[in-house]
Amino acid sequence: MARNTIEKAPFEFSHSLYKIEENYNYLLKYKEVDNKGRYFFWDEFKYRVPKEDDAKIAWWATKWARFTKMKSIEYKDKDKKVFSFCMPDALQAKLHRISKLSAQGIVPHNSIKRNYLISSLLMEEAISSSQLEGASTTRRVAKKMLSSGRKPRNEDELMIVNNYLLMQEVKRTKNEDLTIDMILKYHKIATRENQNNGNIAGTFRSNNEIVITDGFEVVHEPPCFKNIPKRLNIVCEFANKEHLGENGEIFIHPIVKAIILHFMIGYEHPFPDGNGRTARAIFYWYMLKNGFDYFEYVSISKLLKDAPTQYGKSFLYSENDDNDLTYFIFYQVDIIIRAIDELLNYLQDKSKEFEEVTQLLSTSKIGNSLNFIQKDIVKKAIKNPGRIFTSKEIMLDYDKTANTARKYLNELVDYEILATIKNGNTKGYIAPANIRDVLENNK
Repeated sequence: MARNTIEKAPFEFSHSLYKIEENYNYLLKYKEVDNKGRYFFWDEFKYRVPKEDDAKIAWWATKWARFTKMKSIEYKDKDKKVFSFCMPDALQAKLHRISKLSAQGIVPHNSIKRNYLISSLLMEEAISSSQLEGASTTRRVAKKMLSSGRKPRNEDELMIVNNYLLMQEVKRTKNEDLTIDMILKYHKIATRENQNNGNIAGTFRSNNEIVITDGFEVVHEPPCFKNIPKRLNIVCEFANKEHLGENGEIFIHPIVKAIILHFMIGYEHPFPDGNGRTARAIFYWYMLKNGFDYFEYVSISKLLKDAPTQYGKSFLYSENDDNDLTYFIFYQVDIIIRAIDELLNYLQDKSKEFEEVTQLLSTSKIGNSLNFIQKDIVKKAIKNPGRIFTSKEIMLDYDKTANTARKYLNELVDYEILATIKNGNTKGYIAPANIRDVLENNK
């Protein structure tokens, strides 16, 4: 027999379910989160209730605390019940941490050094988002394909290329308002040449045959396909409206709003395929639109891919507990913090590598003549003798023109750090094994 993905809550919340005067101590004791700031659903909450307390009354008291802090938004489910969320101190503290990092500036402002440090990160979300959707190509092969500009050889590689192009489109449109045409454009790019489940790139589903299962049973049935344009118009209105807490309007933190938009597209499931990629693209669009520029280099899909079950549960908790979006928000905020921590660790390691290369080059006459990008190429060449570089790879990795990329490579050939080689129909630049000797001989 199939096992439910999540256990249902014991009741639908009502203030009058238990007598206040008899259970006042519960209302004083239980808050919207536990003493560690965690926002549990019933299936985990019940195991953390002390033995001397009644778990159901404790749940009722917790729901009461949450209800008093709920903010409703202009969005309803298919049964016309509103979605809402609350902002416990624990969640606000996490958002403050993310915003503080943004204000400090995670990525260096120097454009060349920035490109050196984050070149491979530009591809990370495209690869991880594809793997989350089932693509089986390895990261090494995927990065090599994107760097070289090689055409995809199969559906998995095509998905990665499409996601890479999608992230470029997100950057291009970051200052625009969200429209149905933009959503369709995102989907068209994400699912180019993809006909899975009857998908037509850039076209809404035309039936209600799509359902989401846990492998055993249906856990989510999206709203009727006939209502997709109308419902997505509401999503767009929500996205484009400013929620600044002025003139009687509620305040919604930009990060929270981006996460809610992610949830909305997942709930609507407007396409036969590619809904997750489109939802995450809209999340990134809203983050970039609101000044979180470094999110271009933060990959949430990489961490979502590592725990897809928890990702799915965060949707289900919100949908099955009075449309409480706080579950999904908490989970995504934790993912964002972990992704930022990974970015910071990556930048620290890359900076260390860069300093090592700089130290090596500082004793050579050649060193002073090289820019950050060329030094990065030298580092890669030293680590990988025999590696072949192309001007297209450098152009894509560092966002340079083809002429500038060739210029950088040809200068390294002049210094005998690289050597030219025929690489199919293109000119390649191979890393010899004696680069350290070349630098030593030019002191």
